[in-house]
Order: sequence, then structure tokens, then C-alpha cells
Amino acid sequence: MPKPHYGTNGKLPHCPVHLVLSYIGGKWAILILRELFQGNRRTNEFLAALPGISTKTLTARLRELESYGLVKRTVFPEVPPRVEYSLTPKGREVQPIMTALNQVGTQWLVQRPAGSPASMPRY
Repeated sequence: MPKPHYGTNGKLPHCPVHLVLSYIGGKWAILILRELFQGNRRTNEFLAALPGISTKTLTARLRELESYGLVKRTVFPEVPPRVEYSLTPKGREVQPIMTALNQVGTQWLVQRPAGSPASMPRY
């Protein structure tokens, strides 16, 4: 996942789109957020829902999203420890973007021209 890009003056970009994409534009970030919009998740639930992501990559992406204030990590004092991830209020602000992406993707799937790859993954 890309780190927020600071300009030559050491400040975050003035372009709001660039700023948002620096937080959620990395590989797996959108799909991790998609899962969290369905409810709190544990690591094994992410791994089952996101075939192809490794535990190491998942952990790194979750920590990045947490550092951006989009995801909250809760550790329950149990043996063995239970860790659960949820969206923060800031993370929930991404929901309209996710809804728009879903709507456009649904339209594109319906409008898929004949001869286009039918094996495109559906998320």
C-alpha cells in the first residue's frame, strides 16, 4: 500500500483525490475495507474471504490502514489472544466511494462486450 506522498515542501498533497488514494489505493486495501463494511473480522476470516493474500501481507495492510486511522485493532484478553478488526468512523467515510465502485462495476459486468474475458474475478 502506498504511503501518503508528501510534496517537496514536506506537506501532504493538496489534491483530495491523491490524498484518499494514497490511503486506500494500494493492493488489497479496498478488498479489506469491503470485508469490514460487512462487519468486524478476525485474521482467519480475512484469509478465507481474500484468496491469494498471505498472512504477512494481510497483517501489513491492516497495520497501514490502522496507522491511517481507518481500521481499529482490538485485542481481547483471552488465552489464546483474540484479535478483531473493525472500521473507525474515518474508515466508514469511505463507504460512499465503495458504493460507487460497486455500482460502476455492476454496470460494467452487465455491459461486458462479447468476447471479453468471462473469467474476470467478481469481488
